[in-house]
Amino acid sequence: MAETARPWLTVIGIGDGGLTTLPDEARAALEAAKTVFGGERHLAMLGDSPARTVSWAKPFADSLAALKASTGTPTVVLATGDPMWFGVGATLTRHFSPEEMQVLPAPSAFQLAAARLVWPLADCRCRCRCLTVHGRPVETVNRYLAPSARLLIYAEDASSPQAIARLLTGRGFGPSRVVVLEHLGGERERVRETTAAGFDLADIADLNTVAVECVAGRAATSRSLMAGLSDDAFVHDGKMTKRVLRALAIAALEPLPGQQLWDVGAGSGSISIEWLRSDAGMSAVAIEPVAERRAMIAENAAALGVPELAIVAGEAPAAFAELAPPDAVFIGGGLTDGVFDAAWGALKPGGRMAAHAVTLESEAILIALHAKLGGELIRIGVERAEKVGPYRGFKPAMPVVHWHVTKGDAP
Repeated sequence: MAETARPWLTVIGIGDGGLTTLPDEARAALEAAKTVFGGERHLAMLGDSPARTVSWAKPFADSLAALKASTGTPTVVLATGDPMWFGVGATLTRHFSPEEMQVLPAPSAFQLAAARLVWPLADCRCRCRCLTVHGRPVETVNRYLAPSARLLIYAEDASSPQAIARLLTGRGFGPSRVVVLEHLGGERERVRETTAAGFDLADIADLNTVAVECVAGRAATSRSLMAGLSDDAFVHDGKMTKRVLRALAIAALEPLPGQQLWDVGAGSGSISIEWLRSDAGMSAVAIEPVAERRAMIAENAAALGVPELAIVAGEAPAAFAELAPPDAVFIGGGLTDGVFDAAWGALKPGGRMAAHAVTLESEAILIALHAKLGGELIRIGVERAEKVGPYRGFKPAMPVVHWHVTKGDAP
């Protein structure tokens, strides 16, 4: 049996106690390293190390070339806590193979915070959510605001706790309990508590984690993560896929973790936003030629906790040119033969396509595509109860033709 090559890249997690808390394996890797990468705070712990030290560049991507240049020589990357949980280790896995790396973690801030608060982490997919606003917009938190929800949030710096408190208060969750945990696991550890609306903590350390126990005030509006949000959850100008048809479209697109959606003719962004909210690790591109609508998409994405939504200006199909191939495509506006052909060609094998049509011309396109490619073609008429004088009656909306197909189903 061939001997497995030893990894040349070691990622070491450090607790707040510093290098003195490292286990023997991590110490040995650090002593053998020719080059050590890390932030200024971590590199300062090394003192007069014989190894070459390299501080992370900004943007971080600029450091990758220097790290790759060390390939084959003993190299260490210093990180905080567990490098694989919203840390540099997770980033490096996208650039280096598992055979090249070994990861030696310390307890994460999430673990330590949960221990201090006596919050079970086992229900982190349910009642307790582990999030980060380190290098990400604070609006990411919006997605998970719900009565009794518990949030553990990695902070960007000392300003993060107050920014989170402001966000909570602005969304009607001002009574929420907010706990700021600083320097967890170190000699300077401090745990302080307040409320979002009454936030009064000062002199906060840059190294902190924020815990939130959500309490909904009278003005709070909680939004389900299930597809089919109320239409009033979105700012729009009337050009949007309404609730019933949106829920149908999302179900037909079958969101799967880690997959990407193209939302063509995105309007308010409702389809791509609901796709992103369906699970962690999703990605989506909202393609919209109208500037005012792109601004609405950005506003909706932030308010509903998915500010990572990529918004692309331009007309389809020209706007597809620089995009990565999608796992799913929704065409809700501007359906023409050229748009479909380009989107279908880019769609990965096994990918899902869904499209809606309201005009006779676009209906004719879907009918022809159904005859050629199969899938499911449905015509939907929705009637809503509205006032008719002193009484009520059902008022029909314009019927919509819905078609969806899996690329692998094509003859």
